[in-house]
Amino acid sequence: MANGWGPEGGIQDQINATVTDALSAARSRLPSREGTVECEVCGDEIPLRRRQTIPSVRTCIACQSERDKRPPISTINRRGNKDSQLR
Repeated sequence: MANGWGPEGGIQDQINATVTDALSAARSRLPSREGTVECEVCGDEIPLRRRQTIPSVRTCIACQSERDKRPPISTINRRGNKDSQLR
């Protein structure tokens, strides 16, 4: 299907690039260090089952839930029109 100025399959390439970037960003946020017994935020003890399940955990469930409520910030703009770039 021709879509004007873009190459054939360009939209799918754009979608694939967006997904790849999102995966890379998510993987970069994964903890890669040793876990702790106490939560870094509140100081409460992290339950043993949580530490066994996620060996690199550094926060308790309550603090991690609060952290997960924050909206993610995306700085990648792959849309081609000018209106989307006026942020």
